[in-house]
Amino acid sequence: MTQAAGGRLTTHVLDTAKGRPAAGLKIVLYRVSGNSHRKTAEAVTNSDGRCDAPLLEGEAFQTGQYELVFFAGDYLKAGGADLPDPLFLDQIPIRFGMAQQAHYHVPLLLSPFGYSTYRGS
Repeated sequence: MTQAAGGRLTTHVLDTAKGRPAAGLKIVLYRVSGNSHRKTAEAVTNSDGRCDAPLLEGEAFQTGQYELVFFAGDYLKAGGADLPDPLFLDQIPIRFGMAQQAHYHVPLLLSPFGYSTYRGS
């Protein structure tokens, strides 16, 4: 399989408390410029905790600052766990920069009381 030239952005979410992919979690991507946020994509994770397609690719991919917002609270509440009100984690924003035309993978490892991320492959 050949990969098209240019950049792309992908993500996935793993529920570390349950030890499985986080299916049905809403994600919104914003392009950030100063104090301005422009919504560029929205997706919901599939049964593998991934989006069905890259959030950005081809002509839509541009270098710059972005923010992924993971709607973790809705996902956690739907899971039926005994959670505090208000939730400790609700919407999780991750701001990052993409400086070159390359594959950027920004995963989220999630539990009700903590999360982590990294630049994946």
